[in-house]
Amino acid sequence: MSRRKKGEKVDGWIVLDKPVGLGSTPAVSRVRRLFGAQKAGHGGTLDPLASGILPIALGEATKTVPFIMDARKEYRFTLRFGEARATEDAEGEVTATSDVRPTDAAIEAALPAFLGEIEQRPPAFSALKIDGKRAYDLARAGESVELKLRRVLIERLEMVGRPDADHADFVVQCGKGTYIRSLGRDLALALGTVGHLSALRRTVVGPFREEGSISLSKLEALGHIPALFGALAPVATALDDIPALAMTEAQADRLCQGQPVLLTRDAPPSGALVRAEVGSRLVALVRSDGAALQPVRVFNL
Repeated sequence: MSRRKKGEKVDGWIVLDKPVGLGSTPAVSRVRRLFGAQKAGHGGTLDPLASGILPIALGEATKTVPFIMDARKEYRFTLRFGEARATEDAEGEVTATSDVRPTDAAIEAALPAFLGEIEQRPPAFSALKIDGKRAYDLARAGESVELKLRRVLIERLEMVGRPDADHADFVVQCGKGTYIRSLGRDLALALGTVGHLSALRRTVVGPFREEGSISLSKLEALGHIPALFGALAPVATALDDIPALAMTEAQADRLCQGQPVLLTRDAPPSGALVRAEVGSRLVALVRSDGAALQPVRVFNL
């Protein structure tokens, strides 16, 4: 089985369908080793007990990670009524119980209160930091953890199934920083009971979708470099919603040297962020001041 030498140049995105039980960081490490990539990162943590889309950036794609971190996300989740757990998912110990099981009508009536911009308290078992320490480390050490409320955006929240009285299935579309475990906890409380997430799957992250993903086992089975490269999405995929502007080779050279490019006509409006491209090659992300393009992020592709 062939492998690239460690540290060779590999640029692009792998849209990984992360399995349950694997953390985001170990998943990135395995993909990085598989490609022998110099640099790697991911576009938003996915809990070990969650499955689904984990976009992994290799090489120059790591420069576009912030755009994926800020992107819209979609999840499917199952809320288990009657048991609150320390981690707000199936991993933690039971902390409270309730005999209340809401009706379908009650659930439907409660959902609109969770749409739009809402305030949410992140789970104690999260990667957020308190005085430089991860909240989950403090929680595991038995310390009391109460994170500050934060505003998040919920664009869609629908119940899509009710397997039994104990469980309900939902689809949610949300913005950056939303904790689905917290959403499940708060929805159960609003319904006069307690609950936790028994299943969670991320199906969309910005331009990356479930149907375009690949499992770790399939990726590892590809083995040979040409096949692996066939699974890479271009670096520019993360920038799909940013307009492109054609550059000449001379203009591209200036941008790559960190110098602005003057535009005599068709300059984007001041403040606009655009992709500078030569043919299909991404050169840089640039910001317009109304007359010139200033390089914001230069790509070595």
